[in-house]
Amino acid sequence: MRRLTGLICGVFLLSGVACAGDAPPLPTLKINPAKVAVAGLSSGAYMAAQLQMAYPEWFASAALVAGGPFGCAAGRLDLALSTCMKGVPAPDPAALAAKAEQRAAAGEIGALKDLAHGRVYLLHGKDDALVAPAVAEAGARFYEQLRDGVPALKSLQVKDDGQRAFAHNLPVVATGDDCDKSVSPYLGHCGFDAAGEIFQQMFGKPAAAASAAKGELRQFDQDAYRPGAADAFLASTGYVYLPPDCIAGKRCGLLVAFHGCKQNADAVGEAFVKDAGFNRWADVYDVVVLYPQTRASTAPMNPQACWDWWGYSGDNYDSRQGVQLRWLVDAVKALGLPAP
Repeated sequence: MRRLTGLICGVFLLSGVACAGDAPPLPTLKINPAKVAVAGLSSGAYMAAQLQMAYPEWFASAALVAGGPFGCAAGRLDLALSTCMKGVPAPDPAALAAKAEQRAAAGEIGALKDLAHGRVYLLHGKDDALVAPAVAEAGARFYEQLRDGVPALKSLQVKDDGQRAFAHNLPVVATGDDCDKSVSPYLGHCGFDAAGEIFQQMFGKPAAAASAAKGELRQFDQDAYRPGAADAFLASTGYVYLPPDCIAGKRCGLLVAFHGCKQNADAVGEAFVKDAGFNRWADVYDVVVLYPQTRASTAPMNPQACWDWWGYSGDNYDSRQGVQLRWLVDAVKALGLPAP
């Protein structure tokens, strides 16, 4: 397969078009482990929660847009499509929180105590017809159940922001006629800066207002971080945004931003990685933004290039042994995030 890819790339290079194999590895930076968070939309929100729960020592804080509670699908596509999207029947936050405690005790996910100083921000629209508001509310209740049931988590901050009128998309600050729709590239022009709110919820109030992004959006070779050479069902190329101060050597924070289904670069180009609003706030906060990218496939069945939140990559998809989660850990280590 790699040889065939190389031959195809050769044809493209002769015509002056770059191909994915040309992307360099991630740069090695100075990353501040006290200033790290993960965010995601839809399947990316489920993936963000999985990364947070599997590796809370790395990612104690998470911003989840239009997603549901960790462990909702339990490795079953039928549950993912019904309970975890339509809310029929509704997810049971208490049962899912109890299951998370059991899995943490067994070492399948991280130690829950490492969430103690984390922040969780759950944003979802009242008009979302794809992931029902009740599902997102169950996500908020899941964290509240953990906070109330695990003595070490009394200081865990949970903010449920579910009263805004928008559909299944990531709201951006500009206005338009698609806020109440769920259409590609799933950036709703709602007059609400979701990226700015996510940065504030994760990292505190900004020191200045955001302007146009002045840093560098770079491609990188995702295949370089395959854990043990295993296929993580990702695209060959991902993106990383580097604020000017981070390029200059300043110690910076890190936000991992997961796109949603049908929102990867193969489907929407650079719309998400350029226009979601994260980059201009990254300059203000001095936070590097990592934009990993999935790929669509028919075997395993993932035609919409979703992140794995129901088990297409294997039974251990949402544990510390999940191949996509291990890929993420290898990538952030390469980027310069020190081991806990």
